[in-house]
Amino acid sequence: MAKYFITFLIIACRLTSIAQTVQDRAYSAKLQSLLSHTVPEISVTEIDTNLDILFVDTREKSEFEVSHIQNATFVGYKKLDLSKLKDTPKNQKIIVYCSVGYRSEKVSEKLIKQGFTDVSNLYGGIFEWKNAGYPVYNSEKKATENVHAYDKNWGQWLRRGKKCYK
Repeated sequence: MAKYFITFLIIACRLTSIAQTVQDRAYSAKLQSLLSHTVPEISVTEIDTNLDILFVDTREKSEFEVSHIQNATFVGYKKLDLSKLKDTPKNQKIIVYCSVGYRSEKVSEKLIKQGFTDVSNLYGGIFEWKNAGYPVYNSEKKATENVHAYDKNWGQWLRRGKKCYK
């Protein structure tokens, strides 16, 4: 019984520390209730950009084309195409993202089931990436302020950049 309690405390502390790294408290509360927390999560501030990281974008193609994290691999969500990762080593550091973290959490679960060993869900997604001041790039590989905000309900959590809904 003590073993389970200690495990619970470790997970609770980890979730609390991740939640504290999202700048907006209301957004953090929304993410805590939205996500299942079934995969490792990483906050924007925890990412060491000096590492060899494969960013995997799980949004729809129209969202990806507006902007994405530089050099991200698009796999989609509704028409998920994990074949794009077939040559990726199973121990590659992978950070999966979407708008806020829900779709990427589901795809992260699938990657882990396929044997990938270093997979994390970007907590707060590309919205939090942009909110923290990190750059995004369009389909021409040029820095842009545009971010596909999914819809007006979810777009409220994107505080920086220009919201697009096309």
